[in-house]
Amino acid sequence: MGLTLIMAEKPSQARSYADAFDVKNKTKTYIELKPCSIFPEGATITWGVGHLVSLKMPGEYKEEWQMWNLKNLPIFPDTFEYKVSSNVKDQFKAVKKLFDAATTLINACDVDREGSNIFYSTLYMTGYKNSQKPIKRLWINSLERDEVKKGFTKLLDNQKDILMYEEAKARQQADWLVGMNASQLYTLLLQQKGYSGSLSIGRVQSPTVYLIYQRQKEIDNFVTQPFFEIEATFTAEQGYYKGKANVKEDAKEKVQALLDQYRIAGKEQGVVASVEKNEKRKKASKLHSLSTLQSKANKQWKYSPKKVLDIVQRLYDKKVLSYPRTDCNYITDSEFAYLKDNLKEYQCVLQVEFTPKTLEPNKRFVDGAKVEEHYAIIPTKTIPSEKTLQSFSDEERNIYREVVATMLGMFHEDYIYEETTILTHVNGLPFKSTGKTEKVKGWQTLFPAKKQDKEEKEKEAVLPNVSEKETVQGDIRIKERKTKPPKPYSEGQLINMMKTCGKHVEQDEDVEILKEIEGLGTEATRSGIIERIKQQKYVEIKKNVATVTDKGKILCEAIEGTLLSSPTMTAKWESYLTKIGKGEGASHVFMDKIKQFIQQQIHETPDKLNGKEIQEKIQTQQHANSIGRCPLCNGDIQDKGKFYGCSGYKDGCTFTLPKRFLGKTISAANMKKILAGSKTSLIKGFKSKKGKTFNAYLRYDSNEGRLKPEFQKG
Repeated sequence: MGLTLIMAEKPSQARSYADAFDVKNKTKTYIELKPCSIFPEGATITWGVGHLVSLKMPGEYKEEWQMWNLKNLPIFPDTFEYKVSSNVKDQFKAVKKLFDAATTLINACDVDREGSNIFYSTLYMTGYKNSQKPIKRLWINSLERDEVKKGFTKLLDNQKDILMYEEAKARQQADWLVGMNASQLYTLLLQQKGYSGSLSIGRVQSPTVYLIYQRQKEIDNFVTQPFFEIEATFTAEQGYYKGKANVKEDAKEKVQALLDQYRIAGKEQGVVASVEKNEKRKKASKLHSLSTLQSKANKQWKYSPKKVLDIVQRLYDKKVLSYPRTDCNYITDSEFAYLKDNLKEYQCVLQVEFTPKTLEPNKRFVDGAKVEEHYAIIPTKTIPSEKTLQSFSDEERNIYREVVATMLGMFHEDYIYEETTILTHVNGLPFKSTGKTEKVKGWQTLFPAKKQDKEEKEKEAVLPNVSEKETVQGDIRIKERKTKPPKPYSEGQLINMMKTCGKHVEQDEDVEILKEIEGLGTEATRSGIIERIKQQKYVEIKKNVATVTDKGKILCEAIEGTLLSSPTMTAKWESYLTKIGKGEGASHVFMDKIKQFIQQQIHETPDKLNGKEIQEKIQTQQHANSIGRCPLCNGDIQDKGKFYGCSGYKDGCTFTLPKRFLGKTISAANMKKILAGSKTSLIKGFKSKKGKTFNAYLRYDSNEGRLKPEFQKG
């Protein structure tokens, strides 16, 4: 039979596979398994470290592509070439040797299109060409021993897998083309206008920044308007309650006229016209997908989406949670069965005890027809002891308990409350009062009590017992309120913003596609995209609120009105990528469309960037980055990397100062002093042309137009 080789995506995944079998030998690059019923001749597990193989950079194709230059655009490689990432060359050599020796290959990378991409890009980089070696696919949602063994007995063929690879490869190459061309195009054109930085532009990250920018503009441009309502506080036999008339006017005079019409002057008697009580039920939340867990954890503990993914990944590696990168909120009957069988043990994790309302699967949670690649994030059969749970970090315990509590909710009673509505008439003017009384807390007992703001407390106020036709004393007044702007996005809300971005596009067809694919990015990539736009300094997070920076505003002004600012591009891409994944589309057709789009950008963008607003944003950035004023033209002196230069260079100003002087780097703080007409603090370690070391101050000599050292006196 020969060697059966299993490739995992990363070392931790490989170790989890190995834990399901008897291990014969472990090395730095692979694990050998002993013969067993599943692998009669044994098997070998090796792994990547994420991507072992990546696309080459432009300069690795042509020497002239190493430097950014508008004359080089567009950058279209004749054939895309790949390289082994420099930091994983040893692992790749080991994987190649094993691939060459193997007679059967099993792709055991993550079960998504990027997992397929990792396996096949590595395989083809080893020199594999149309081999007769059979390739199988492991498709599992849990790293538990039983699930791993069962998965290896039910391996799939690679027909779907190879199509997923073609889809992933087309997406990867198209993103490369857009990123390499658009980033250079916009950066170089803006630098001609005085912009001092560089821009990274991408199909997903750019519209994500733009969506945040749109919300920020709504808030900045919002004009608060006053409005007026009529409120009352009623005193009944059993207590106080508040009511509100169905009136909302922008002028106080209109509200006063209404009070005059009903002869209401302030203190008036009222009559309870009706008391209506209705029992309401609130069902438990659906099981968690990655995005719902990220949103909940950000709201509860202010964890970033990236942090949540990392935590869930660690818990998955510890075999206590199911696969993290899932967009599904459902499980199948199989998962429900083991959850039901271990119900008491899961209750012990939360130190709660309740009698299940039902032990039958409910379509709200259990629906195999809605489980495609992965089911919801749920606890596995491996239930940690109290001692093991205490060994988890605080974040791991919080996330694990949240997942367990959400799962237990499907066995618990509904949250039941009584909603009371009182209608009180004052001289014929009706006032409405609403409140609620809890009857059964149900599944809500599984979660910590939520803090309520003032508005929530008023909505859920417990009303006193009153009876119809009861006379009450009313204190009626005009209440002035103000319209409120939209709230800025929290970091956790960015995930949902990306998922629901379809509501920001106009074409119905695109709306439907974005709804189907759940917007920008995937469950696996959204947190990484948010981290990237933070690293690029487009967005900053302060007190959990996302704000677009000056650099981000320049990006948004530059791409405004193009597909680069809209989720529509992703909709159009995914529409065709899905066809490739189903074998109904061709990669070359897709790539030709991408190239046409880039050519259009190169042709149209120069004229588009002549707008007044973008020039103002660049000037704002220049002032923000200014180290001092130019002594020649009063422009902004900025750090240009290897020297300090004037923002007025495009208008002919040639003023520059060196960043290194006589062997020492001149800091921005010292350069500020020089430009202000002062001298620097004492700088030690200058070297003369003759090699002598000395200490001195620095000053700018305007007569000679250069820096000059000034020595200590005495």
